[in-house]
Amino acid sequence: MKLVTFLQTGSEKIGAILADGRILDLGAAEARLAVDMLTLIRRQDGLMPLARRMAEHPPAHALVDPASVQLLAPIPRPVSMRDGYAFRQHVSTARRNRGLDMIPEFDLFPVTYFTNHLAVTGPGEVRVQDHHLVRLDFELEVAIVTGRPLRNATLEEADDAIFGYMVMNDWSARMLQMEEMKLSLGPCKGKDFATSLGPWLVTKDELKLEKTPKGEILHAPMTCTVNGQRLSNGDVDSMNWTFAQILQRTSYGIQMHPGEVIGSGTVGTGCLLELNGSKITDNLWLKAGDEVVMEIEGLGRLVNTVVHVPERLSDMPPHLVGGTLPDLYAGSPSGEAGE
Repeated sequence: MKLVTFLQTGSEKIGAILADGRILDLGAAEARLAVDMLTLIRRQDGLMPLARRMAEHPPAHALVDPASVQLLAPIPRPVSMRDGYAFRQHVSTARRNRGLDMIPEFDLFPVTYFTNHLAVTGPGEVRVQDHHLVRLDFELEVAIVTGRPLRNATLEEADDAIFGYMVMNDWSARMLQMEEMKLSLGPCKGKDFATSLGPWLVTKDELKLEKTPKGEILHAPMTCTVNGQRLSNGDVDSMNWTFAQILQRTSYGIQMHPGEVIGSGTVGTGCLLELNGSKITDNLWLKAGDEVVMEIEGLGRLVNTVVHVPERLSDMPPHLVGGTLPDLYAGSPSGEAGE
């Protein structure tokens, strides 16, 4: 199923996208489905069969014109959100652009970092402030949502725990990111202002997944265009670490819960930092008014527009007022980060 969260007359609801493009309001179709997405995922054994029956024979009174509602992120408030580093092409290219060798540990184990699960957006506007716009970037990614508890998972258990997949745009304020990551604590202000998910959450049963000894692999082309110009081309199947492997490591020694989101990391060619450093684009960064469209076959088309929210001088951290920009491609121990 293609599951959505939408806003209708001020109320947040969940629905399913039907073959004709209309939305089935699941709560209107069946009172037991009048829940949020997290509850649907947590109670999937009882609620998902009911949702599928409603989608097979949708009652007319529960059908919604998608043009009449606002799509939110499919899971607007995840339990947590991590981002990975699974595409070797992106990692090696971005490092080479900054004069750095490929880090050997990439091939030893998958890594993730926590990002802000309370700054999730869906399709539509992404509101940014002045210093986000200093070298604002997109990152083309695929994300999964967990549907089962996990702890010290095997690869098979990890795959079985994945509820569904969706498109993810990990927005990145590169100037803020480069500045703070010199302190070796990972990205924070350069990432925490927005992550876009959507337009819907696709359950695994609707996808063609290849079973391999490393875990399931999704074969799906990925693209990103900015203002109609295609900049990024990749495929989910070029992940060097599967989501099962990522979940296996992530669940080591901890309890994971249904409703956690994990991004893949950026696909090769999937951001301006990589493209600019390779001279494919010429110092191109996002600006207010730009439309960013990400599409993954089978997972949908996520469309966002950058909107500038002006700020007062007093809102700016003191060190940013009148500051200078770092060189994003300077290779040095203190400039390691940038993906």
